[in-house]
Amino acid sequence: MQLSTSSRLQGIGEYYFSGKLREIDQLNQQGKAIINLGIGSPDLPPHPSVIKTLEEAAAKPQVHGYQNYKGLPLLRQAMADWYLRSYGVTLNPDRQILPLMGSKEGIMHICMTYLNPGDQALIPNPGYPTYSSAVKLSGGTPVTYQLAEQHNWEPDWDALEKLDLSKVKLMWVNYPHMPTGQSATPQLFEKLIAFARQHQILICHDNPYSFILNDHPVSILQTPGALEVAVELNSLSKSHNMAGWRVGMLCGADERIAEVLTFKSNMDSGMFLPVQMAAVTALGLGTEWQKEVNAIYAARREKVLELLQLLGCSPAPNQVGLFIWAAIPDGYASGYELSDRVLYSAGVFITPGGIFGVAGDRYVRVSLCGSVEKFAEAIERIKIHVSGN
Repeated sequence: MQLSTSSRLQGIGEYYFSGKLREIDQLNQQGKAIINLGIGSPDLPPHPSVIKTLEEAAAKPQVHGYQNYKGLPLLRQAMADWYLRSYGVTLNPDRQILPLMGSKEGIMHICMTYLNPGDQALIPNPGYPTYSSAVKLSGGTPVTYQLAEQHNWEPDWDALEKLDLSKVKLMWVNYPHMPTGQSATPQLFEKLIAFARQHQILICHDNPYSFILNDHPVSILQTPGALEVAVELNSLSKSHNMAGWRVGMLCGADERIAEVLTFKSNMDSGMFLPVQMAAVTALGLGTEWQKEVNAIYAARREKVLELLQLLGCSPAPNQVGLFIWAAIPDGYASGYELSDRVLYSAGVFITPGGIFGVAGDRYVRVSLCGSVEKFAEAIERIKIHVSGN
């Protein structure tokens, strides 16, 4: 049967990691034993109490039906308490928080809620590829704005003001920034809020990395007036080692939450109740557990820096989050070339920065999601097959 795909899929390729993981699987089937340092999927488990809550709740017979589209009131309250405790931000759990099945679906929900054909959305370059894909799938047009190391990976405000912003409805931002690990300052958030107010643009802040190797987690909603012009996505995937559980949240003004709920309620039938209960437990964990997790990541970061030094790469200082971003040496045409050389010569996969936009072409990214022993083995392979040491 000849069946054409919808026009909305035009210009949207397969997600880079989807195809690359398939290639890595094929190499593994050939006996290559690839060490994958590219994906930001936490390999550490959640806190034991979270797993225990899931087990106990799932054993109850009455928890397996459809759930409330807005999530369990107890979960929304736990999210509100977490925001107050972590960021000093007060949110109404009934009207200003919407639980999500991971924040990635929230990106799509927001774009589908607000964008019509002809509408535009500002997308960071480099940035998370899903922002651009979601804008295109919703019928909107992505307009990239350049981030550069010399500007600390912050927007170039002069360049933004020179754009025709008349059709722009959304601006996607993400700090701590992925892939560069750049933290936000209060001044940056203040500029974003002022820019949004001046041009009547909704700022969409994606904030899943604020607790990883970061002593000062921040939210754009801390900024005075932010609720008037901004929403924030957050997630338990990285902060609580629950990536596969798919628990996230959208925080914003009453009307924004109600508008997005109109779309979301037509897309799913609620989150599995035991997962919601486990998320409540996770959100109630104290800071000691987070410190223990970050101590593990700090040890891994040292090994990643050693690995990147062997490759002649130059990591930017003061990075936070789940990755290390580094400029490649002059001997390579792009991060793709370096990534492929390390993959095919040493059996180690690191992410080329160009998948995050052309501004990342001369960079690579290495995930901290692997044991110290795994990084040590990768270092030994690179010494033998790549660096010549």
